[in-house]
Amino acid sequence: MSVNAELRAFFDSRQAQIPADVRAVMQRANRELAASGKARSALAEGVRAPSFTLPSATGRSVALDELLADGPVVLTFYRGAWCPYCNIALRSLRQHHEAVTARGARLVAVSPQVPDESLTFAEKNELAFDVLSDIGCDTAERYGLAFDLPEDLAAVYERIGIDLHRVNAGHARTLPVPATYVIDRDGVIRWAFVDTDYTRRAEPAEILAALDGLS
Repeated sequence: MSVNAELRAFFDSRQAQIPADVRAVMQRANRELAASGKARSALAEGVRAPSFTLPSATGRSVALDELLADGPVVLTFYRGAWCPYCNIALRSLRQHHEAVTARGARLVAVSPQVPDESLTFAEKNELAFDVLSDIGCDTAERYGLAFDLPEDLAAVYERIGIDLHRVNAGHARTLPVPATYVIDRDGVIRWAFVDTDYTRRAEPAEILAALDGLS
């Protein structure tokens, strides 16, 4: 099953469990974000990837330039461990991690959550790749991905027990649009997937095909 088929199945199974008023707020926020043009304004193929240095889940600093010295990088931005769609997508990437490394590439995941949250998530899901913390979404902003949740949606998340203020170190409303980039050794983005619909993600098969295309 493709990751997007799995995501769609999960989405369909969840709808009846979400109260109608909550679902309405989520749907309206999704429509507004899609209409904002955020996906079109995010960095795309052919653009140099902004450099960054971010802490890993274990507190080690990870720099994009150092990663690129060893080969291409697959860089994926996700909302956080609280997002079940992100969890599904990252578990799918875990299943394809060996195929990524076999192509000489490094896989790196970035979210706005604090390192402790990333460490718990990485350990729970047995992730072998780096999970980095972009507190405040400064790096996501440089890639054109950062946005602020509407107040009513932020309130809905708080109401259902998602404490973004805590897990994102005080940045309760700023999140990245989910995105995945394949960056070549020269630091140029050669493939990009950006979608404001958080229930859709890059297919691992397409990521691997993009890596194959680098050679």
